[in-house]
Amino acid sequence: MGEYGEYSIRAELKRDSILMVLLLAALVGAAAVYPFLPARVPIHWNAAGEIDNYGSRAFGAFFGPLLGLGMYLLMLAVPLIDPRKANYATFVSTYRLFRWVITLFMLMIWVVTMFVSLGYPVDVGIVVRLGVGALFVFIGNHLGNVRHNYFVGIRTPWTLADPEVWRRTHRVGGWVMVAGGLLVMASALLPGEKAWIVLLVVAVGLSLGLTLYSCVLYLRRPK
Repeated sequence: MGEYGEYSIRAELKRDSILMVLLLAALVGAAAVYPFLPARVPIHWNAAGEIDNYGSRAFGAFFGPLLGLGMYLLMLAVPLIDPRKANYATFVSTYRLFRWVITLFMLMIWVVTMFVSLGYPVDVGIVVRLGVGALFVFIGNHLGNVRHNYFVGIRTPWTLADPEVWRRTHRVGGWVMVAGGLLVMASALLPGEKAWIVLLVVAVGLSLGLTLYSCVLYLRRPK
């Protein structure tokens, strides 16, 4: 269905056909690369960019694509259980973009991990920080289109309680998120620990700042 129609999983699956092909290709790729992976596959890096945890060959090969598929299916189904599910039809195109970008981001992380596991010199820390920053910028650019719901967007007690507080918080939050994402991307080439500190400060600052902002808006709303 189109914008302002009824949210339909069948219609969304048709529009997500390319994404479904990419998810299937990732699973096929995991099976193809599996025999060439080492017995221990890196699955976590510390703030200095050093590998600090390993998983089995099967876990390394298949967990990323399966996690991406699981996240995609969850996002596809969430509108059906949201008490405000009717509102999803008013921003269905934006929600679809979020679904695509988040799924592709997760697949990108898996691809980078596979390159490292196969011995290619990839700086995972830089790739992840650039990716997270770009994700912030993208979501921030579209955040103002998200309408009142219980699962997607800036969900605080005050935005959920008042549609106008929701609207104003998301309008400001979009600009702030874009700025934060650009800052994260600009800091990506800093030494690992410093770059992660910037990312942490931006993430915590966005969360606390927008929570406080929504609270102030709610308390100042007309009675």
